[in-house]
Amino acid sequence: MVLIFLFLTGFGLAVSGGVSIIAYMNFLPVGVSWGEYIIFIVGRPECYFFPTGILLMAVALFRYPNNL
Repeated sequence: MVLIFLFLTGFGLAVSGGVSIIAYMNFLPVGVSWGEYIIFIVGRPECYFFPTGILLMAVALFRYPNNL
């Protein structure tokens, strides 16, 4: 049960962070370069939800016992 909660929490964080990263891509047509975009999203705390969520999902998946 704990692993399911951990996985779902990680999934929610990954979705939230991924949506933020994609939403900030709207700065690219305005004239912001890819380098400036990367520097910008590294400074945004909500963009750290994506790697944190991926890490939580990986922990939940790899700790799941395989009883096959």
